[in-house]
Amino acid sequence: MSVATDTGVKARVHPSPNHGQRPDGAPIDMLVLHYTGMPTAQDALQRLCDPRAEVSAHYFVDEDGSILQCVPEARRAWHAGQSFWKGDTDINSRSIGVEIVNPGHEFGYRPFPDLQIDAVIALCLDICGRHKIDPWMVLAHSDIAPNRKEDPGELFPWARLAKAGVGHFVEPETIESGMMMQEGDQGQPVEAIQSMLALYGYDLDITGEFDGRTKQVVTAFQRHFRPAKVDGVIDESTIETLHRLLAKLPSLA
Repeated sequence: MSVATDTGVKARVHPSPNHGQRPDGAPIDMLVLHYTGMPTAQDALQRLCDPRAEVSAHYFVDEDGSILQCVPEARRAWHAGQSFWKGDTDINSRSIGVEIVNPGHEFGYRPFPDLQIDAVIALCLDICGRHKIDPWMVLAHSDIAPNRKEDPGELFPWARLAKAGVGHFVEPETIESGMMMQEGDQGQPVEAIQSMLALYGYDLDITGEFDGRTKQVVTAFQRHFRPAKVDGVIDESTIETLHRLLAKLPSLA
């Protein structure tokens, strides 16, 4: 007997026991993309369905483009962990989590196959359409947990997703020599960058000191929005790319 999935995209049900109840009235207004970060797809799927692991995601997209639904969208999957975005620390309660098969930085990080990305795009379009998720609320795991996570990483084709209508993205400014700020610097220019990153949604105190936390957030920003050079150093390319993104937010346009 077949079981219907939530998505209109072709998918099979592969249930995980790892989920809970969403708070009453909590909106689903965020989509978080992950990579599995394990040696094989089977390893990752077993972990997502192991009650001892206490982790899960709503969807699992393999490298061949096949999609599994592991948790019903109405349920709270356990994918985000300790995280933050725009003042909220309970990201699991308001989000859909998608795990994308890739061994990740620890086990041989590699480009994502076209078939897989085609499937991710179709799934994301379906999810965002049904839940009316804004483009700037389609995020990387590293955006919401920059101190812990790198996924889906600098090889993930955010520009391709945006061209298809998924996510918030601008053409990154060309990388050239210019103004730079790095860990250890302090002053008003650092405070200004911290303010801009916090305004976009990142968890960052505005101190005027370029500390380790600031470097983590800058690195996460670069992984998503300026992936050609991910070094945690603020240059003109990083600043201008951030300016362009903020200018496209409706509250700031």
